[in-house]
Amino acid sequence: MTVLWRWLSVSWQRDRDRWLLGAAALALVASFVNPGVTVERSLFEHVVVLDVTQSMNVTDEQLGDKPASRLDFAKDALRRSLLQLPCGSKVGWAIFTEYRSLLLLAPVEVCAHLGELRASLAQIDSRMAWSGNSEVAKGLHSGLVIAKALEGKPSLVFVTDGHEAPPLNPRYRPSFDDKPGEVPGLIVGVGDLKPSPIPKSDPEGRPLGFWAADDVMQTDPRSQGRGGSVSGEALVDDRQGSVAPSLGATPGSEHLSAQREAYLRQLAGEQGLTYHHLQSAQAFAAALTAPSLAKPVPVRADGRVALGALALALLLARHLLPLWQRLTGGGRGRVGSGLLARIFRGPPRTPRRR
Repeated sequence: MTVLWRWLSVSWQRDRDRWLLGAAALALVASFVNPGVTVERSLFEHVVVLDVTQSMNVTDEQLGDKPASRLDFAKDALRRSLLQLPCGSKVGWAIFTEYRSLLLLAPVEVCAHLGELRASLAQIDSRMAWSGNSEVAKGLHSGLVIAKALEGKPSLVFVTDGHEAPPLNPRYRPSFDDKPGEVPGLIVGVGDLKPSPIPKSDPEGRPLGFWAADDVMQTDPRSQGRGGSVSGEALVDDRQGSVAPSLGATPGSEHLSAQREAYLRQLAGEQGLTYHHLQSAQAFAAALTAPSLAKPVPVRADGRVALGALALALLLARHLLPLWQRLTGGGRGRVGSGLLARIFRGPPRTPRRR
């Protein structure tokens, strides 16, 4: 071992240039083989359901110090959050109105389709609603069905203010057979907790003022002897522990809208989802990239860049090592020793005459 080490040392001193050039050539040749290793990356796949009912047009949010609707605020946060998702992640769009969700765009890769995702998101608005009803619990169930049916089994991100219209009976609610936690995801509550008037608009989106108290149902249809929106639907009754206050019904004030946070938290708990109060794009991006929503995916890491950088470093070393030796006094004649001494010592002093 000692003999080998001495031979390598002598060979390095004598043929340093050849060693460096040979190593650089080997690194370049290896880069053409395209070596790599398989590593595990955390990627994300979401189908985002946006509530497009008229209560989402309430302007109780702000964008750039200007009033903004809940829907526009949510869309802006989504647009910004796309940049925070790692390449390889996927996002798709859906909308909710009446009592079901509708898939618009199946999840696609965010980096390759960023322009398309942003362009399609910009076109989503309340004119896409086909009904004035807003049965949030049923829309959430419909969104879960969509997520389960998609090939990639994405997480569900359900964005809503939680305003049920018509109001739910505090003793009777829809009952679903969803398995809590089967689909991971978020319920994202948007809007102020203080009630505000709901803008009224025609089918083309032209404003018609605000909804008045006598324009909307102030009590649930069941108490008026009417059936549900779906015939024969199963209901949760008071014997199974329905909690009235968390439903957020406000008889007499249903023409006003606030984020029904307690109700959304209850729905999230029942479905095994996480609740997130949308307040900033940064916090929303962090929620979308939470470890609980990550999918460990095996990814092949390309080694060509590293090998190319190694070859470049070796070629630079071939030219820089002699210069370094001269500066540090390691070359012949120890030229650098005097140079460095003059740099650190400064100009020679002239002796004073007495």
